[in-house]
Amino acid sequence: MGAIEEDNQQTRLEPLPGQVPTTTAAAPDSYGAVVLGGTFDRLHDGHRLFLKAAAVLAKEKIVVGVCDGPMLKKKQFAELIQPIEKRMENVKDYIKSIKPELLVHVEPIVDPYGPSIVDENLEAIVVSKETVPGGLSVNRKRAEKGLSQLKIEVVDLVSEGMSGEKLSSSTLRKREAEKRIQ
Repeated sequence: MGAIEEDNQQTRLEPLPGQVPTTTAAAPDSYGAVVLGGTFDRLHDGHRLFLKAAAVLAKEKIVVGVCDGPMLKKKQFAELIQPIEKRMENVKDYIKSIKPELLVHVEPIVDPYGPSIVDENLEAIVVSKETVPGGLSVNRKRAEKGLSQLKIEVVDLVSEGMSGEKLSSSTLRKREAEKRIQ
């Protein structure tokens, strides 16, 4: 991964070649605890940039919900998704490799909310541009439960090379399925 630079109270994650620059509005270590979620299948540069952005923002703890069970049903090539244990281990190992002092809590989630609507110590949720509505939904659920609102930090998605196509695990699973057919 590239360098992290502070510029006018923004954290800029320098992209790898062919990636879109990513900016969050907060400075490093802005929040005691942050949360994010995803499938994290075949951990790729997009995941790493997303996880790195969250880790940079977290001062003490990062909570990661990894989709499992019913959350995988509508995924393309769902049968090729790596086992939950492998995906959780990859997420934890990657975060620890970039910020070893962080307390990393990774758990399977079977609904869109997971720990984000029960952990009262969370301060921010890290989302992609596409999942901002999910972050807003989390805050509505937190309000219903009398929990504080989370600051929503948005990370740009990463494009794959020059094509501008979003780098995704679905694309990687599709390629694997195509190889199996050949």
